[in-house]
Amino acid sequence: MKNHDILTCIQCGTCHASCPSGRYTSLNVRKIVRDSVRRDISDEPELWMCTTCYNCQERCPRGIKVTDAVLTLRSEAVKKGKILPAHRKVCKYLFETGYSIPIDDKHRLMRKKLGLGEAAHKKAIKEVRTLLGSTKFDELIKT
Repeated sequence: MKNHDILTCIQCGTCHASCPSGRYTSLNVRKIVRDSVRRDISDEPELWMCTTCYNCQERCPRGIKVTDAVLTLRSEAVKKGKILPAHRKVCKYLFETGYSIPIDDKHRLMRKKLGLGEAAHKKAIKEVRTLLGSTKFDELIKT
């Protein structure tokens, strides 16, 4: 990992104590920061539990860009083909439909009231695919 000054981390635990995801999952941001300096953590499921709320980053007494570091680690993991199946599924759905999650009945009704129709416009889906394809995202999410 580069350019995030994680080597200046004093392991104070402020990031972990600030993490709302850590209260409900096995995510330990402090451990991710510590371990990423020592070894490749691309296979760690906890890497994908961060909601990128930036609480850790905003509260870090050293000013370490913790969330940015997690995002960099994720990018590196994806480049190695390592992504959780649930995340891969969301990515594929985005590529196929233009949405990151399926639209439920409540949102279908809201779209209808707004005159938007039930599905994303075909042109918009094509643009999403073009954008994702230009970054080779479509290749990264293949199984």
